[in-house]
Amino acid sequence: MEKAAQAATGGTQGSPQHRLCAVRHDRAEVIPERLAVVTGGNKGVGLEVCRQLALQGVAVILTARDEKRGKDAAESLRCESELTNIIFHQLDVRDDNSVTSLAWYIESRYGKLDILVNNAGVSGIVADEEGLKALNIDAETWTSGRAANLLKEVFQNTYDEALNCLNTNYYGCKRVTEALLPLLKLSTSGARIVNASSLASELKRMPNEKLRNDLCDINIWDEDRIEAVLNTFLEDLKNGRLEEAGWPMMLPTYSVSKMVINLYTRIMARRYPEMRINCVRPGFVKTDICWNLGLLTPEQGARGPVMLALLPDDGPTGCYFDQTEMVKIW
Repeated sequence: MEKAAQAATGGTQGSPQHRLCAVRHDRAEVIPERLAVVTGGNKGVGLEVCRQLALQGVAVILTARDEKRGKDAAESLRCESELTNIIFHQLDVRDDNSVTSLAWYIESRYGKLDILVNNAGVSGIVADEEGLKALNIDAETWTSGRAANLLKEVFQNTYDEALNCLNTNYYGCKRVTEALLPLLKLSTSGARIVNASSLASELKRMPNEKLRNDLCDINIWDEDRIEAVLNTFLEDLKNGRLEEAGWPMMLPTYSVSKMVINLYTRIMARRYPEMRINCVRPGFVKTDICWNLGLLTPEQGARGPVMLALLPDDGPTGCYFDQTEMVKIW
């Protein structure tokens, strides 16, 4: 976890904050009215968010960790949907250098950013996919969290996967957001940040009563306290104490990562009241991250993130949405 924390806070040398004065003014490109970045944009909900934003006239930088998959996804949107306003740029949200490269690309070419959709995410477990299919768990049992005991036989909560999950879902979101904030502050249409959350983030799923109550009180939280909680979680995972310590047992690392994403969203919304910063549960979508068990299509799952990306200036901020509906969960 220490490496993940160092990566989350490091890499400031040569960052956009230090280079804004170096933006070229002889760009050949036409600066778009609205420019968006979508992380994890090569498939599933992320790909559909890219498509729907582009259809609304937004210039979209589709990012993906795998360069070939990302290029292929961008090309498919350009060809199949005739969207010429899709651009690909490689991005691994876990890597400082990759994030800095994206920030410098946007700064040098466009000089600003209007929309950031933090969509990249992983499940945090090792799954026996054949065994999972054999369980034939229905959607209601899955989404209610009652499947936790059934899944013990087919899910492994390894320490390495937990590290990767937190470094992607929380630290990756934080890393990208912090790197692109100077450019979002220069938005000419009003900055929007949309963070992908989950039903698993809802506090009723946190058995630890003290932590559940603390998570409701935004006034006591900052990034340092979030990191301390994540370190405690990892220590309990390493020592086999997750259930004893009162952590969620249904996709534990994923659930905790999304709970702190909600916190981080609220912290940032308070810190930057001029922006519209929200988190959203796309719904139970049939995508790889839920082993294609979902009920909604990626098109349906993208509607909430796209709506929040295009909010008017007087729209809500610091809120949680279940698809397109605002829901109070804290």
